[in-house]
Amino acid sequence: MSFKSILDNDFYKFTMQYAAVKLYPDTQAKYEFINRGKHEFPEGFGKALQERIHEMAQLVLTPEEKIYLKFTCPYLNSAYLDFLQGYRYDPAEVQIEQNGSDVSVKIHGYWYRTILWEVPILSLISELYYELTNQERDADEKVVETVKRKAESYQEMGVKVAEFGTRRRHSYAVHQLVVDALKDFGGISYVGTSNVHFAMTSGVKPIGTHAHEWFMYHGARFGFKVANGVSLDRWVNVYHGDLGIALTDTYTTEVFFTQFNKKLAKLFDGVRHDSGDPIEFAEKTIDHYKRMGIDPMHKTIIFSDGLNLEKVKSIAEATKDKIGISFGIGTNLTNDVGLQPMNIVLKLIAIAEPDIPWTNVVKLSDEKGKHTGDPRMIHLAKEILEID
Repeated sequence: MSFKSILDNDFYKFTMQYAAVKLYPDTQAKYEFINRGKHEFPEGFGKALQERIHEMAQLVLTPEEKIYLKFTCPYLNSAYLDFLQGYRYDPAEVQIEQNGSDVSVKIHGYWYRTILWEVPILSLISELYYELTNQERDADEKVVETVKRKAESYQEMGVKVAEFGTRRRHSYAVHQLVVDALKDFGGISYVGTSNVHFAMTSGVKPIGTHAHEWFMYHGARFGFKVANGVSLDRWVNVYHGDLGIALTDTYTTEVFFTQFNKKLAKLFDGVRHDSGDPIEFAEKTIDHYKRMGIDPMHKTIIFSDGLNLEKVKSIAEATKDKIGISFGIGTNLTNDVGLQPMNIVLKLIAIAEPDIPWTNVVKLSDEKGKHTGDPRMIHLAKEILEID
């Protein structure tokens, strides 16, 4: 079985699930797999993926894991932990089809349930792809040596680094090697992992707040013009100041900062950068805080967009002594094993409520050409938000 724990998932999936259980228990959601890298899947891949997904129905939150969450994440209340203990993945929510070398994955069900599928399915697709195409990765010793070299470089730079690489990891085995090596060689630079299972087993902090889908839902439900503000207000209502890093680029950073008012800028500990030029973003963020009368050195930017050693170094040099910084590094840690990493995503595509029919959601990235969603809805959102 590819998964040893129900907590082998990104932390922000659980934090968003908790918010969805509290605020939006009647919301339905649809997700769809996007093969950005145009990878060709071998014969039988869809069937093998379906079998692995069926195995996930056996996963349960163990008593030890429940106690871990209770003491590590006190903002997750007892009712939610009881819910999670009773939660089971339902493979009927996932439809898989293979047509030649193309694979389609669609998810449909209540949002508070289906929200947990995205990251495990992507990591399964990645692991199965290398397995079924018989691609040989670097030996364990080389994997560890690669992580050691990077970890020591980050220490020399004096930057904080978290591991964010669950969704496109080479495999569970490589992920284990990476988190162990980071713990051994990362020193004070290594601050935690987004993977709750590995945070628990290695004794580091689970890191994450919310993802784009939180904002995509609110845009479809309440309107694009207020999506950022409503998303953050609702988040504060659930977490009361905990988990205070705001994601900025669901409807472009320019639009985000028009809604990131003084109240929100003070309430949130910082922001996360996930697309577009990171140094330009840092300058905009610093300027925004200064305009609000807030010292940027009391705030943090978490950079998480396709990072490697060179990018981290250039960002660290450009932002030194201007604002707090931290780095969430994904594929460059968990899939740097001598093979081409996969370029795959699984996105929320539509939501429905008892009083709202199926409505498409969109994401307007700071990266030109990386907008996702129904083309008509993208056009409408750009028109409403006055984006070129």
